[in-house]
Amino acid sequence: MKANDCLRRVRYILDLDDNEVIALFAQAEQRVTRAQVIAWLKKDDDPDYKECSDAMFATFLNGLINQRRGRKDGPQPEPETSMNNNMVFRKLKIAFNLQAEEILLILSLADFNISKHELSAFFRRPDHKHYRDCKDQILRNFLMGLQIKYRGASHAQSDEGEQIPLLNKHYSNE
Repeated sequence: MKANDCLRRVRYILDLDDNEVIALFAQAEQRVTRAQVIAWLKKDDDPDYKECSDAMFATFLNGLINQRRGRKDGPQPEPETSMNNNMVFRKLKIAFNLQAEEILLILSLADFNISKHELSAFFRRPDHKHYRDCKDQILRNFLMGLQIKYRGASHAQSDEGEQIPLLNKHYSNE
């Protein structure tokens, strides 16, 4: 998934305004301007749209981790210069302090089910024999599940910010 799409979705999930997004970058010792944030959040076909680099998105996720989990002692880790879906998934898992069972439940909120073994393959080292690439569909469904968890099913939204009609679903602990 594109960094801009993920940034838009995380911002929506957590109901962050521009100042809060700027503050998350500051948590990772990166100064960004409101104009940069606004350009990254524009739709892809907008003439003022700017692509958010992997390094900037990694910095945002590092700031989210620092804000939600607390900052580690010592120097701030350098942001990755190249991100893939597995890395984004791992950073979101850390930021939201999620265990495997919780991730599976979040995926099920988006009507997407995988096994615990399939899930663990996404968090392995790339050189591990059971490592699997996290496809866009899986990350998208995880973000949709987070959105349903934090904003409710009535607030489901696409990457472009459009409301997504959902069936009348009832999620319970029965």
